[in-house]
Amino acid sequence: MNMLVEPLQKFATNSLEQHWAPFTANRDFKADPRLIVKSEGCSLWNHKGDRVIDGSSGLFNVAAGHGRREIADAVFAQMQANDYTPHFQIGHPGSFALAAKLSAILPEPINHVFFTNSGSESIDTALKIAMAYHRARGDGQRIRFVSRERAYHGVNMGGVSLSGMVKNRETFPVVMPNVVMMRHTWTPENTFVRGQPETGAELADDLQRAVDTYGGSTIAAVFVEPVAGSTGTLVPPKGYLERLREICDAHGILLVFDEVITGFGRIGKPFAADLFGVTPDIMTMAKALTNGALPMGAVAVRDEIYETVTGAAPDEAIEFFHGYTYSAHPAACAAGLATLDIYEREGLFEKAAANADYFLDAIWSLKDLDAVFDLRGIGLLAGVEVHPVPGKPGVRGTALQKKLFWAGLHVKFTGDTGIVAPPLIAERSDIDEIVDILRKVLGAEA
Repeated sequence: MNMLVEPLQKFATNSLEQHWAPFTANRDFKADPRLIVKSEGCSLWNHKGDRVIDGSSGLFNVAAGHGRREIADAVFAQMQANDYTPHFQIGHPGSFALAAKLSAILPEPINHVFFTNSGSESIDTALKIAMAYHRARGDGQRIRFVSRERAYHGVNMGGVSLSGMVKNRETFPVVMPNVVMMRHTWTPENTFVRGQPETGAELADDLQRAVDTYGGSTIAAVFVEPVAGSTGTLVPPKGYLERLREICDAHGILLVFDEVITGFGRIGKPFAADLFGVTPDIMTMAKALTNGALPMGAVAVRDEIYETVTGAAPDEAIEFFHGYTYSAHPAACAAGLATLDIYEREGLFEKAAANADYFLDAIWSLKDLDAVFDLRGIGLLAGVEVHPVPGKPGVRGTALQKKLFWAGLHVKFTGDTGIVAPPLIAERSDIDEIVDILRKVLGAEA
C-alpha cells in the first residue's frame, strides 16, 4: 500500500495514546491527528496524501530543505564506520573537524566550540561556562544573570529560569534564583515596522538599572536572543544590542547571544552577530546546525574564555566538569559537516539575503487583513500576529495553525503569532504559495 495514502483508521485515537507529545494539546490532537509521513525540499505530505508546504522550516531547523541525501549518506557512512564514541577523555576525528569548520564561519575571536544535543542544553552549558569563567578569574561573587521578558531559552531548568514566557514559568515555579528580567523590546509605536525599529534603544538601559541596583560586579552574564524568535520575531531596535555590549564591557559582564533560531543564514548572514555588527562573548546554537537531521547543539566562546577556564586547572586535570553522554555524537558530527558543506556549496546564506526583501514584501502584503494585528520581520524570519480572542490569548492562534495545516501550510504558532520562516532553499514561487495560503485562511477570519 502507498505509504502516503494509508487509511486514517491506522491512526485512530487509541493507537496514538501511548505517546505524550511535547508542546501539544494531546487530547485535541489525538482526536484529529496531523501526521507527516514524507518530506522533500519545501514540501511535506500528510497521512491523507495531501501536500503541505513547510512555512516554518520544521521548527526553524530544516534550513537546507527536507530529504537531503548528502546528509543521510554521511550519517550512514559514519554509523557503519563508528557508531558511538564517548567524549570523556577520548574522542573521534569528526568532532574536531566540525569544530574547525564551524569556527571558520563564527565571528572573531569566537573560536572554541562545546557540543551539546539541543538548544536547551546549549543554554544550560552557557550558564555553566559563565560560572566557571568568573570563578577561574576569582570573580565567584558574580551569581546573577540577566534575561528579558518574552524571552525563550529552551526548556531545561536553566533556560526556563531565563525565559520570560509565562506558561513556561508558572507551570514550573521552582527555578534558578538570582535571575533579573529586563523589559522586552516590542512597543505599540513599532507596530508594522519592518526590520529594526528606529526607536527603543533606551530599553537596553534596563541592564544599567540592574547594575545600579545589584552592582555590576555581581552579574555574571546577560542572555538575549538577537531577534526574539519563539515569542513572535521581536527585532531589536537600532542601537539596542550595541548599548548592551557597551554596558557589559564597562562592568565585566559576559554577553550571550542565543542564536538557536537566528544562526546559519536565517536573517541573511551566517549569524545575527554578523548582521548587527555586535560580537558577543558566548553564542549558543542548535537547530540548523545539522539541518534538523539529528539532534545537536553547540556553544561557542571567545578564545579568552576557553583559555581562562582551561588555564586555571592543574596539569592533566579536568578543567570543566560538564558534558553529556551524546556530546559530539559521531553521527551528529557527520550530519553537521555535511550540512555546513551544503550551505557553502549552494550559497544558501547568500540566497536567503537575496530573497529577504521579496519575502518581507510578500508578508507585508497581508497588512490589509482585518485579522492581522501586527507584522514584524527581518531576513527570512517574520511574525504574523493576529488579534486575540478577547480574554483568551492564544486560542485563535492555535485554531489557525490547524486551519492552515489542512489548507496546505505548516506555520508554527506561539500564542497568537505565526512565525514564518521558509527553508533557505525556497524559491520565490514557494514564498508566493505560503503567503497566498496565509491570505486565504486569515482573510476568512471574522
